[in-house]
Amino acid sequence: MDKMPKIRKCKDCERYTMKENCPLCGKQTLIMEPPRYSPQDKYGKYRRLVKFKELEEEGSKSNDGGDEDGEK
Repeated sequence: MDKMPKIRKCKDCERYTMKENCPLCGKQTLIMEPPRYSPQDKYGKYRRLVKFKELEEEGSKSNDGGDEDGEK
């Protein structure tokens, strides 16, 4: 039984494919796998900080466009 092919991504043109070479530019593709879970995640703190900042920015953008009095 053959292994199921994994999704790959071209580093140059950012196209996803199942092939070893990008069908668009012909360069070699990389296997896209998420990082393995570890309870000793030494970068988790930084990922959460970035996510929190993105959510704050998204919230501030949605609040900027409204009128406080409710008038149009």
